[in-house]
Amino acid sequence: MSPLLDEPAISLLVRKHDDPGIEVRVNFGVFAGRHATPAEIDELAASLKDRVPAFAIVAEERHEYGGTVEASVHQVVVEVPREHAEDRPDVLAEKIVLAANGWALDCIASRHGPGSL
Repeated sequence: MSPLLDEPAISLLVRKHDDPGIEVRVNFGVFAGRHATPAEIDELAASLKDRVPAFAIVAEERHEYGGTVEASVHQVVVEVPREHAEDRPDVLAEKIVLAANGWALDCIASRHGPGSL
């Protein structure tokens, strides 16, 4: 047995992944030109907590590669577990999208002043 296998795993293979009931991706970095701060993530959570029964927010720096293309984007992802997506997930998803758009615009304006995107 390898000595590394006796230690806590750094990398793990996930064989099965439960897809969320709703997933909303905010292309924050494309418009803000930066990462979302932890305080800004907390503000997004506060704006969602009365609308969504349970959710997770992931702030990620995503790197994509393929052929001659390389891309790096800063995204914020809101995931709602399937069991909390309610009877009409499309309606809840729209509420999340609208809240996330408003949040992102507020974050951008707070650093850059009012303007148009």
